[in-house]
Amino acid sequence: MTAKEKQTQFIKTYLKPTLKNFGYLTSGQTWWKDKGDFFTLINLQNFSWNSKDNVDFCFNIGVALKATMTDTNKKKPTVHDLTVYLRESYYLPDNRKEYKFRNKTGYVLTEQADLNDFIAELKSDFENYILPTLDKLNSLQNCVDKFGGITFWGENLKKVIAENKLLAQ
Repeated sequence: MTAKEKQTQFIKTYLKPTLKNFGYLTSGQTWWKDKGDFFTLINLQNFSWNSKDNVDFCFNIGVALKATMTDTNKKKPTVHDLTVYLRESYYLPDNRKEYKFRNKTGYVLTEQADLNDFIAELKSDFENYILPTLDKLNSLQNCVDKFGGITFWGENLKKVIAENKLLAQ
């Protein structure tokens, strides 16, 4: 099985069903969950240098405020709607930022990789760190508390919330 086929299998057998179980809707390689005034969003981004035998990818994860979405129906956010736009490494502890299937740019899947080992590692990242963090975001104030101190993204979140008068000052 090529690395690209392994990635497709991982998405089909683990990622899509798991995110669906956590309440996420999907379109292509983007998943989102409605949280009222905002969506939590997970987007799988492949890199341009990928080949069928070596696939590198990352996840863009964050918060899309409904007030600033391009979709006027506010039903289907895209990665371009993110007000807070962070890679998966933000959500992971230091000991999970680099390992057999992760490097500084994201996840690495090769033709030689054991698919079950790969899925087990990503399952750990998602179910122990990423999804529990996103599940705790149930209000705009939760978002400010979580992301407000991050250079640029936290500042952007607070600015957009203030400009759209989304939180009482």
